[in-house]
Amino acid sequence: MRIGLIGLGRIGAFHAATLADLSTVDTLVVADAVPAAVEKVVAALGATAAGSLEELLAAVDGVVVAAATDAHPKLILAAVEAGVPVFCEKPVARDAAEAADVLRRVEASAVPVQIGYNRRFDAGVVAARAAVISGELGRLHTVRSTTMDPAPPPAGYLAGSGGIFRDCSVHDFDIVRFVTGREVVEVYATGCAHGDPVFAASGDVATATAVLTLDDGTLGVVSNTRYHGRGYDVRLELHGSLDTVAAGLEDRLPVRSVEPGVTFPAGRAHQSFMDRFGPAYRAELAAFTEVVAGTRPSPCTVADAVEAGWIAEACTLSLREHRPVRLEEVRTPTPA
Repeated sequence: MRIGLIGLGRIGAFHAATLADLSTVDTLVVADAVPAAVEKVVAALGATAAGSLEELLAAVDGVVVAAATDAHPKLILAAVEAGVPVFCEKPVARDAAEAADVLRRVEASAVPVQIGYNRRFDAGVVAARAAVISGELGRLHTVRSTTMDPAPPPAGYLAGSGGIFRDCSVHDFDIVRFVTGREVVEVYATGCAHGDPVFAASGDVATATAVLTLDDGTLGVVSNTRYHGRGYDVRLELHGSLDTVAAGLEDRLPVRSVEPGVTFPAGRAHQSFMDRFGPAYRAELAAFTEVVAGTRPSPCTVADAVEAGWIAEACTLSLREHRPVRLEEVRTPTPA
């Protein structure tokens, strides 16, 4: 199978190594605006360089997009128009309204598109979803999803990120929908801007909490921060009337217990998303090769990503106006 890769920054270079190691990928064709990045991957992995987008799309069976966010809509649509299945890192576009327009155009085609929400492929999250589906938790009443970064990204990135809900919490919003199989109907969000002045200057916050009400009454609590000094903490808890399960509750959890005699967790704390989710990224890209081969449907569609984006928009509005926000207030109907 011939797979293309557009964008060779931090996550793109990581994907290049993963793709080159997949037994289903015979040829890796890469492109980036920075020639040195292309040369490095070609030398390290034996990849083939493409001189243009058109050249790359003509040479591959599927394409992975890991370029900057602003380029996502153009690249997704170019691949779809060329009839090439495409995997694109989240987000689909800079805001949910633009993403909804991409969805409208993609749905007019039979070309499959997969969006990169890697947590759907984490073994613990998959097991937690299975526990919900089986009914072993009983009536699900509370979902807690946590993403805590050890330090914020560069100020230049933060200034254009769209805010913590669109950039960080959106992973939690997607996973709440994924594990419960339910839709969010209302949100209430709050936060504080302690830390780098860039947060207050851009109208963003460094630490946030959102309470989500799902369509069956289940409550979701999403907690995020840019300052979790002990490490990269991503957890998911599902609380039901019969049982409770958690994903991410393992020896590398970046939490220190102060209970006498308790040594858990005892491992070296996770420090980055690539450290925490390496196996999930591999499983995600392996799944994409199955999508390209036509043996499975997209496991995370543009529609899924758009819905997570609307939740982020609602939380952003809730934070700004200090009130609960119904999803219908922000959602733009997708034309038939």
